Amino acid sequence: MTTDKLQLLLVEDDLDLATAVIEYLELEDILCDHSANGLAGLHLIQQNHYDAIILDLNLPKMNGLQVCESIRAEGIDVPVLMLTARDTLDDKLTGFANGTDDYLVKPFAMEELIVRIKVLARRRSGQVQRLTLADLSVDLQQKQAFRHNVELKLSPTALKILTVLLRASPNPVSREKLMQMVWGDEQPDSNSLKVHIFNLRKQVDADHDNKLLHTVSGYGFAIKESDRP
Repeated sequence: MTTDKLQLLLVEDDLDLATAVIEYLELEDILCDHSANGLAGLHLIQQNHYDAIILDLNLPKMNGLQVCESIRAEGIDVPVLMLTARDTLDDKLTGFANGTDDYLVKPFAMEELIVRIKVLARRRSGQVQRLTLADLSVDLQQKQAFRHNVELKLSPTALKILTVLLRASPNPVSREKLMQMVWGDEQPDSNSLKVHIFNLRKQVDADHDNKLLHTVSGYGFAIKESDRP
């Protein structure tokens, strides 16, 4: 997916509601894929990059909580808005515990759906505890990185760079955006980024045939598997 438009996935088995939501999203110039069951929705999430997921709670084959729990276990940090007919505190707490970022109770106003989804799409989910690509992973709580179960010796700055790149994977991150996200307004000279990338590449890709840290000529960097486009 290579577009500046928001890219959503709606997982909803009520086809009338799904059609209404997709048509309203189109009016807002938002692109939306659709799946009518949880298992198919999970496969789409695993195969594509979405800005946010609209996920029904009660789904055939795999319910919304199971889908959410599965993607969080895989380190997928796409924000999730759960649609539900249940409006009790216990239900919401259960959803949040399984990785949901926000709730919208049916029936809902389309305007509210749009507002909530646009807010969610501006960020990645804070529900993820581990980011993973192939045999590379970052434990966000422990602030540790591993390749093939071996801990990488990374500086705090290198770990920040790796985290930013993993969150964006497989999409590249520009040099300018990477420096802004890692150093904020107090940015060092560009040579500092080069040095950190050089050292990070040695830690991530040394002694591995499957190189994951790639330079995108004239743009920036990406963490992705070599055979991915």
